[in-house]
Amino acid sequence: MPDADRPFAEALSDARDLAARTIDQHLDTKAGDLSAEITAAMRYATGGGKGLRAFLVLEGARLHGINAADAAPAAAAIECLHAYSLVHDDLPCMDDDDMRRGQPTVHRKWDEATAVLTGDALHSLAFELVARSRCPAEGRLALVASLARAAGVAGMVGGQAMDIAAESAETPLTLDQITRLQAGKTGALIGWSAMAGPRMAGADPSALGRYAESLGLAFQIADDILDVEGDADRTGKAVGKDAAAGKATFVSLMGLDGAKQRARDLVTAACDALSPYGEGAESLKAAARFVISRDS
Repeated sequence: MPDADRPFAEALSDARDLAARTIDQHLDTKAGDLSAEITAAMRYATGGGKGLRAFLVLEGARLHGINAADAAPAAAAIECLHAYSLVHDDLPCMDDDDMRRGQPTVHRKWDEATAVLTGDALHSLAFELVARSRCPAEGRLALVASLARAAGVAGMVGGQAMDIAAESAETPLTLDQITRLQAGKTGALIGWSAMAGPRMAGADPSALGRYAESLGLAFQIADDILDVEGDADRTGKAVGKDAAAGKATFVSLMGLDGAKQRARDLVTAACDALSPYGEGAESLKAAARFVISRDS
């Protein structure tokens, strides 16, 4: 399991692999039934990601004395929920993307109906998995309730709704509005991931919550920068879409240099929030640095 002395890249890879194995084990129990095609699409949709959210779950758990095996269902759950959001976000009625993680989006490889059902199934599987997390009943209840909030209108869905509404608004969003939008659309699931460990342990999640708030915003600013400077072959998805659509982003409002400086400041704030954990949080600090240095 991840520990403070292991290189971040290795811990991230191991977290991604553990989440993938856990998802596969649960999908194996459903193989051979009438939903075989949906099961195949679910495997496809959950493959190829970075595993950052799973990593945050496992690291937060480790810091609170919970081993990787016991936290694995929660780590797999957030990867399923994140994948569901991407499958639906890629649909023609949303962002209308053809590529995701370097391969055709689910609705391009199959069809739109399959993509909708695949997203629905991944959403359901996420809650099935998180309910199986190995912790006291109070911890499981806290995980389920907080995940529902993070994924719903008070979190990710609310942020997505704001994003869609902004496309037809007469005036572009302000910086404060974009920050609130992204705190829901991107930040809510990152926040849940970081706070899952202390919630499983019945501990105070506030320090990791502050860390995740800065991390999630830095992650989104980095995405906006990649949309300007990134290469489609490396990002695995289209770039330049925001500027082409005239969409307000952190880069359009702050300038490229300003956005980069803001991302660096947020990484500093994220690392400072980890001070209660001392040297044990070095991997989480490395994760914060990673989110603004990645090329995909």
